[in-house]
Amino acid sequence: MLKKVEIEAKNLNEAQKKAVQILRVPLEKITFEVIKEKKGILGIGSSATYLASLNLNLGLEGKEYLERIFSGLDIEVKMEMRSKNEGMEIYYTIKSDENALLIGRDGKTLKAIQYLLRNYLSMFSEEFVVVNLDIGNYNENRKKQLEIIATKTAKEVAKTKIEVKLDPMNSYERRIIHAKLAEWRDVTTTSVGEGEHRAIIIKPVK
Repeated sequence: MLKKVEIEAKNLNEAQKKAVQILRVPLEKITFEVIKEKKGILGIGSSATYLASLNLNLGLEGKEYLERIFSGLDIEVKMEMRSKNEGMEIYYTIKSDENALLIGRDGKTLKAIQYLLRNYLSMFSEEFVVVNLDIGNYNENRKKQLEIIATKTAKEVAKTKIEVKLDPMNSYERRIIHAKLAEWRDVTTTSVGEGEHRAIIIKPVK
């Protein structure tokens, strides 16, 4: 759900100025509805409460934000965007001649751009926004690698009955491991640690 805010003002013009400051978007991306009126004597002291609601497409906002980033880096890209769950889950696929630069070592640059993008879009929403950015199919290839690691390690744990702790991963990568092994009957997964040191332990089911 996009952000909404109630604003008390003497008139619509005043409400519009306040809404632009609070919601931090251009006026054309905000709609207004009067939800309460207060009548003064002979018009003096009159005011109204307006419901100011964002009227924008999160996916397109994210696309424009990414375009500004890449333009600042002077890098041309081809971008595809799709969304689901009423626009609260958004996927961006990027391709360019500078994929390696945009991905960075171990995907660190890609993750940094995705972090900035997620924080930017969260300003407009009252709910958690799922944002997935993939550049040069890095995430897709990484997912396949993680699934192979998960399967290989799970087989080892099931055979030896000895738990194994994987290397620390971000939340996206941990979800891949958890999902891959969710239906296994002879192993289970749990996350331990904090922040960038959080990792998955694959345990045998006793």
